[in-house]
Amino acid sequence: MQGTGGSSSIANSYDQLRKAGATARALLVDAAAKEWGVDRSTITVEKGVVKHATSGRSATFGELAGKAASLPVPSDVPLKDPSRFTLIGTSVPRVDAKSKTNGTAQFALDVKLPGMLTAVIARPPVFGATPKSFDAASAKAVSGVVKVFQVPSGVAVVAENFWAAKKGRDALTVQWDEAAAETRGTAELIAEYKALAEKPGTPARKDGDAAKALAGAAKTITAAFEFPYLAHAPMEPLDCVVRLEGDRCEIWAGDQFQTIDQGNAAVAAGLKPAQVQIHTLMAGGSFGRRANTVSDYIVEAVHIAKELDRGTPVKLVWTREDDIRGGRYRPMYYHTLTAGLDGQGKPAAWRHRIVGQSILGGTPFEPMMVKDGVDGTSVEGAANLPYDIPNLAVELHTTKVGVPVLWWRSVGSTHTAYSTEVFIDELAHAAGKDPVEFRRALLTHHPRHKAVLELAAEKAGWGTKLPEGKARGVAVHESFSTYVAQVAEITMQPDGSVKVDRVVCAVDCGRAINPDVIRAQMEGGIGFGLGGVLYGELTLDKGEVQQSNFHDYRVLRIDEMPKVEVHIVQSVEAPTGVGEPGVPPIGPAVANAVFAATGRRVRNLPFTRDQSV
Repeated sequence: MQGTGGSSSIANSYDQLRKAGATARALLVDAAAKEWGVDRSTITVEKGVVKHATSGRSATFGELAGKAASLPVPSDVPLKDPSRFTLIGTSVPRVDAKSKTNGTAQFALDVKLPGMLTAVIARPPVFGATPKSFDAASAKAVSGVVKVFQVPSGVAVVAENFWAAKKGRDALTVQWDEAAAETRGTAELIAEYKALAEKPGTPARKDGDAAKALAGAAKTITAAFEFPYLAHAPMEPLDCVVRLEGDRCEIWAGDQFQTIDQGNAAVAAGLKPAQVQIHTLMAGGSFGRRANTVSDYIVEAVHIAKELDRGTPVKLVWTREDDIRGGRYRPMYYHTLTAGLDGQGKPAAWRHRIVGQSILGGTPFEPMMVKDGVDGTSVEGAANLPYDIPNLAVELHTTKVGVPVLWWRSVGSTHTAYSTEVFIDELAHAAGKDPVEFRRALLTHHPRHKAVLELAAEKAGWGTKLPEGKARGVAVHESFSTYVAQVAEITMQPDGSVKVDRVVCAVDCGRAINPDVIRAQMEGGIGFGLGGVLYGELTLDKGEVQQSNFHDYRVLRIDEMPKVEVHIVQSVEAPTGVGEPGVPPIGPAVANAVFAATGRRVRNLPFTRDQSV
């Protein structure tokens, strides 16, 4: 399957690309040896040039490529010893950096084809509703509107340009059938979640006997956490261009799920997958939104193109309001945790209950990733808790809600890292221990967690005095096989809000391929995650999303971005991903710093609405 997600690119492709490169090198050397009549062992390769020192002959890769391509492909080519790496481990500039900064990078919104029309869709105000009837007269009266018709997800308005399409949609009158719609609000849902959390759930992990150990604990600590629905809110909302011509379907999109999108587009168009061609363009942010198993925005555009004259290209545009009010979200979750300390202040028991929707339910991934009733994405980061606690139980209640949900950058770890790392901090406080030392003592069997924790603490100057009103907090978490620890330094503001001044991040992602990219991804993940915990919140009223754009769905502003220091652990382990693992630790690190400064625990996200003490 072709797609990008799960921080999988490097982890999946490292060995493949090394073998491909080594094979290509061998073919180029063989081609040169044949042409020059020399032994291949006397040939060297450096910086795109093949050389034979004795004869003084040389050729570029391009000059040899044709001959090399005609030779038999060797089956087992030795790979370069890591001690001889010249590029791996160095900070090589990204090839797309220039185009992204000078405006020449092409996004789907930039695509312009001859005769192209633009479409928007009027979608229902609540999830699950369908059009009962609509009056297109007012929409068609708008100058530039070409056609108005129903599609599976709503009513499409097609026009000569975006503004005409939007004005036409604004003028459209639609009656919605809400018989099968989700009409519960946030208050009703969270009340149901809290009731579920009072009961045992489906076991996701069971070590020892947590109930018995809790009953005999010297001290018991409990906490509950609320996590709202979150939008992906990419800078470039969803959009794509589709052209149906003859027996072909062409798609231009900032695509994340090419194989799945190709298959879904083929079904919608009545074609075979091989008849669908996807041109993958730059995406102005995705964070998981463009990787959904129903290919919503792709399929919508295909349905629209089918209603137009054959060969007419159409660009479907989702406004930001469309995506925030009618998109797919990080699920809402509710967590309860209970732990017991023994007489020496060590955790003897830990029980963690998680309540929320399954991202995988009803998708092609369900058979592979939902085991014994447990969606792995709901409990990741909790069911694999690294701390040495002899009696540990993790339970899951999977809810049925008609709100579409989807993976959101770092998926389950977006909420499990927060609850577990804030709660472990609470245990450290209850035991009278330093938060870093408390964690270190519980990570004996997890040296990579321990190493990033120690590195971040050292580089942050953990334990040194800070000015009045400032404080530090720490968190460590593994996601996608990458280990990240972060120390956040904050200043409490007079109005009670928090300003994050500095974040020290230590990351172990195995062998570092491009340190500059690793640092950039950690910085980006920290900014993304920080905006989510400080401000991110989607609320429902009678099933309708209340937020619509950046004025009421806040993301982190550029002037709020803290200074970030990234320290990369030198490793010879297999390389792993860095696109998502920088997100999970930032929220709990900041929350733990708030506690250090104020004695207040932030358990209900976002920070702007938490009232817990």
